[in-house]
Amino acid sequence: MDRTFVMVKPDGVARGLIGEVVSRLERKGFKMVAARLERLPEKRVMEQYREHLEKPFFPSLRHYIESGPCFLMVWEGRDAAAVVRKIVGATNPAEAAPGTIRGDLAMDIGRNVIHASDSPGSADREIAIHFSAGELVSYKRVDEPVLYE
Repeated sequence: MDRTFVMVKPDGVARGLIGEVVSRLERKGFKMVAARLERLPEKRVMEQYREHLEKPFFPSLRHYIESGPCFLMVWEGRDAAAVVRKIVGATNPAEAAPGTIRGDLAMDIGRNVIHASDSPGSADREIAIHFSAGELVSYKRVDEPVLYE
């Protein structure tokens, strides 16, 4: 099974959307294997968003991500990164399809509720930024035999 990184951003935490996000991913059949609520330290914010460091919007993104607690998660399932990204929806909520997390719950690109890894490689990198191997748990969901062939 594949793993991916998902983070409910400060706006999503402040709006009480953690349960909604978790519920949607669990209903799909993904298994949460790690989670933590915390304010991200500057060093990890810089590493998380390293591809954006030189972009003009980065200072406001950094300020926003450091402004409140985030809910960090690792999810496991087949094609986890690609499927979770579809559930999350387009980065710009105005372009996100109805039924996606951003399409249903977000209004502005700068407050788009959630981050999800965009590829398996990004997922591996982001999981390693926020979780140690010892923090990832292994277990069986009771419905796994009916989720996969």
